[in-house]
Amino acid sequence: MHAFDGHVPAVVLRLDRNPFHHGTLGAVRSLGRRGVEVHAVVEAGGGPMGRSRYLRAVHPGPDGGLDPEAPETLLDCLVGVSERIGRPAVLIAMDDLSAIAVARIASMLDGRFRIPHQPDGLPARVADKAELSRLCARWDVPHPETVIPASGAEAAEAAWRLGLPVVAKWSRPWLLPAGAGLRSTTLVHCAAEARRLYERTQEAGSRLLLQRFLPAGTDTDWFFHGAFGRGGHPLLAGSGRKELSWPVRTGLTAVGRWLPDPAVEEAGLRLARRLGYQGILDLDFRRDENGCFRLVDFNPRPGAQFRLFTDAGGLDVVQAMYLDLTGQRVPEPSGGPGRVFVAENYALLAAVRGRQLPWRSGAVGRAAVPAPARSEESGSGQEHAGGARSGGERPGGARSGGPRPGPVRVAPRVERGRVEAAWFAADDPMPFLAMLAAFLGRGAGKGARALRGVPAHGRRTARAVVRAPRQRGRDLTPPATPANPANPAAPAEPDELVTR
Repeated sequence: MHAFDGHVPAVVLRLDRNPFHHGTLGAVRSLGRRGVEVHAVVEAGGGPMGRSRYLRAVHPGPDGGLDPEAPETLLDCLVGVSERIGRPAVLIAMDDLSAIAVARIASMLDGRFRIPHQPDGLPARVADKAELSRLCARWDVPHPETVIPASGAEAAEAAWRLGLPVVAKWSRPWLLPAGAGLRSTTLVHCAAEARRLYERTQEAGSRLLLQRFLPAGTDTDWFFHGAFGRGGHPLLAGSGRKELSWPVRTGLTAVGRWLPDPAVEEAGLRLARRLGYQGILDLDFRRDENGCFRLVDFNPRPGAQFRLFTDAGGLDVVQAMYLDLTGQRVPEPSGGPGRVFVAENYALLAAVRGRQLPWRSGAVGRAAVPAPARSEESGSGQEHAGGARSGGERPGGARSGGPRPGPVRVAPRVERGRVEAAWFAADDPMPFLAMLAAFLGRGAGKGARALRGVPAHGRRTARAVVRAPRQRGRDLTPPATPANPANPAAPAEPDELVTR
């Protein structure tokens, strides 16, 4: 175990109202096990995370939620939390909205909280999909081809030019109004649909982007996690691959593996260095058909699976950031690649829905997995976190020797590391039990609501509802008649879409 002085309290902040956010629990346990007094600012009660033995107290978030454009209510909330704690604390934002809001009020929290110093508006800039697209173009970081239409006609034309289907994204998804039926990311199947989405720009609160669709498959979805000190200096960083995700091939990591990849690591380290990024970040990449890794998302906070990147001494990105902000030395990371992270509830859903098991979907490659090492800014040939070397390889591109092969590669047994569970922990079992009760209760509630709409003739109909959940809530199509021809079936919701 590394030397660790936990004399400074910590506050984890999550404004996203998701009771199953296992990343917040991971941060509480990570610091609590090191003797840090941990507080959480979340929704009332904190959900299953609030049952952790390592959590000192749960504090409610801003009354009535937070207006992203007016973070003053968060300032009042955090000042009250600081007064109740009675001494300065490290503040760790666990979702995009929290990170953006904290950056806007950071100067007013000076003396109460220790916060990573970010250039003006940086979290909002990198979380903005349109701004991220411009940054990638400026710094030659591979990114899906993107169009920002200025009219409905341009949106329709861009959809045809990019090649249907296309991915439609709102540039600032945290501004989407609740209950409006707008999703942060949508797969568009026709030009008319792109036009209709553009016409809702004012309602969405931000610009619409259209991106070339990158099909998902085995070995295509990767991520990069890092904790950085001043000037983008890496404290701990690594790359990994999604083995299973929920929703299938679209969302968060249900099962992931720490797997060093030079192209992913170099792209992540170069971005942080050029931005002068200080804090924790989580990047998502998708490998295209030519083997090129393309950056699809930038999250200015820890990813929910950040505990995957824990070295042999127990150091992770949250602990590294805590040590840096409290003036302690961050030790050199040792070991770690090959570890597996499993979010039990989502892994079960992904395995059942996707009809595949993570250990059959491919693991790490045949090459030996090197130990992670922090990069020193010494030009080309430098070593990167995870043991990757830059060489002369183009960041984000295919490995030397041509495009990366498509077939799945099987991991030798020696490379298979420890499995980290998101919820279950022998030393802290109550969050797992609370999650299980809430998860099963929510599933039973959905099943009961579905059965209430089943006609009398219908066990067979009930099975159809359960097996095809996307049909719930849609109007039943009347039978076709000469006067009323049946409409063609609506396309299924996208499985192969990158979103968070």
